[in-house]
Amino acid sequence: MKKKLLSALLTLTMVASLVGCGGGSTGSDTGAGTGTTEPAQTTTTATTDAGSGTVADPNPAAELTGIDAIIAEAEGMTMEELAKKAIEESNGKTFYGVGNSSRGKSALPKFIEYLQTIDANYNMEFEWQQPKNNKIFEQLTSDSLKSTGTFAMTLIQDGNQIQSKMVDTGILKTFIPKEWAEANNTTADAFEGFLPLQTLNKVFEFNCKGDATFTNCWDFVYEGSHPLFMGVDSEIVGKNFLMMLTEDKYAGWLKDAYDKLDDTKKAYFEPTIQAMQTDAKDLGLGANGAYALAWIKLWVNNYNEQTDDGPICNTLVDASAVNQSGLLVYSKLRSVEESASVSVNNIKVAAYEDGYTGIGGYGYCHYLFLTKNSPLPWTACAFIAYMTCTADGFEAWGKDMGGYSANPKVAADIEAKFQHSQGGGNEFPAKNDRGYDWWTAEGKGELVLEDPKYCSEVAFTVGSWIDVLDHYKPE
Repeated sequence: MKKKLLSALLTLTMVASLVGCGGGSTGSDTGAGTGTTEPAQTTTTATTDAGSGTVADPNPAAELTGIDAIIAEAEGMTMEELAKKAIEESNGKTFYGVGNSSRGKSALPKFIEYLQTIDANYNMEFEWQQPKNNKIFEQLTSDSLKSTGTFAMTLIQDGNQIQSKMVDTGILKTFIPKEWAEANNTTADAFEGFLPLQTLNKVFEFNCKGDATFTNCWDFVYEGSHPLFMGVDSEIVGKNFLMMLTEDKYAGWLKDAYDKLDDTKKAYFEPTIQAMQTDAKDLGLGANGAYALAWIKLWVNNYNEQTDDGPICNTLVDASAVNQSGLLVYSKLRSVEESASVSVNNIKVAAYEDGYTGIGGYGYCHYLFLTKNSPLPWTACAFIAYMTCTADGFEAWGKDMGGYSANPKVAADIEAKFQHSQGGGNEFPAKNDRGYDWWTAEGKGELVLEDPKYCSEVAFTVGSWIDVLDHYKPE
């Protein structure tokens, strides 16, 4: 909202200048990161405060109000200043949060303890809900119809639906903490997009007790391969991953990996790639779009759908799962209990293997928002700042490998405490997390990262194309 206001003010100034010269202007202002368009202000005059150099808005309706005004003020405040506001607002009250991650419930008690270091008499009750079956969007939409909502804030995933159902509609509001912006060498006004708490990665793994080899991402869609995977209908971020493959950067990664295949495998994939050329053109994809569509088609045609990443991990680490593979949350390896037949050493992380080529998996974010009708907005801002700007606040998620804070200072503190890079030591090398920078680097981990705006743009075209693909049905 602040970016829209600033843009509108600049537009007014330009209009006033043109009027002084006998000209006129009309136009529109597009909100950064939202894809929404608002009409230009019709007022054609603006005044400048000579003492401050700021432009005074002649249209009071354009001033920030309600939750937007609170967020604008909060974005200029320190963590401690926000904490004092939270104490004043929520002492003795109940805080309701909702999220895709149950760990919000673990972070809230530590947040309360932090506030009590400032005011020993502070006390707040809380409840945290984690809706199942992707009902969080319906729940937030319903709550948004109230004059004052139940939920103060949310921790939510699935960038596609967040963009189209929550942000474009104004149901959720982004707050950028001052310390988070400074740690990322930016400002709240300059930052575009949503506030990420963390990036989670799902990576290709395979059971190494047999003779199967996976040295290229195309091997996971080669003849006879049926990787274990949470289906795109049961976890929507998996569909976002597939849609992201059609973006030029990632389609290029798939083309580069294809070029390194031997002639036998190229001959197997070539007919599918050629068959996808027309679809790629019809969908408006780039030069390597057919390679992306071919990989997606073969993946959907062949993956063995599972209900959750936990069972996938339990299957792959068993010695009996000879030659099986999967795409699953990396952090699931933390819970493997070693036995005679079960071991982390029964699997390999494909991207860690010497000579592996192509995408190593995909990454998606948990984002943090205030609700538009938050009953405790200052407390929500303080809680969001606590989770994103302190190691204690992020610890509920940071204790696991494969979950990376978007605050570089917090990420460094978490690594220093938990040493995920040596989480498995020499005994379990697959658990030695190589870190966000390695995973996202071209030629190394090549993690495909979810872009909410791109996903929402291609959801109707590429997404609909994915929906009609045939799924593998095990005998």
